[in-house]
Amino acid sequence: MKIKNFAMLASVAGLLAACGGSTIVEPADLNDQRVYFAFDSYEISDEARDNLLGQSLYMKNHADTKIQIAGNCDERGSSEYNLALGARRANAAKAVLVDDGIEPSRISTISYGKERPLVQGTGEEVWKWNRNATTTVK
Repeated sequence: MKIKNFAMLASVAGLLAACGGSTIVEPADLNDQRVYFAFDSYEISDEARDNLLGQSLYMKNHADTKIQIAGNCDERGSSEYNLALGARRANAAKAVLVDDGIEPSRISTISYGKERPLVQGTGEEVWKWNRNATTTVK
């Protein structure tokens, strides 16, 4: 009976994967792993969650790894506003890792607001890359 239940669960899992379920992939390196955000938001998208869960898997397999997550914003808004938004983005990313079992003491956060753009320039094609949380190994 237990084998039959296991087989049924395995087939359901395979069906869910075939229907476009999430894909969690452990990165080879955590440096410069980025998750991106919508304008004026710190909500974690499904794609960002999958990326962060991959980072969590890496950290589980490398127990001595400590990271810093830097929150970044596009050029719109005041420096003060963007520093606060960057902090919320970094903390939202950290929360996903902590909720997945990573010790909070292994993760520090910082906000750079709009002071360290990934891509120079103006317009949505540039701004979408600058709204991110970037992971760096410490």
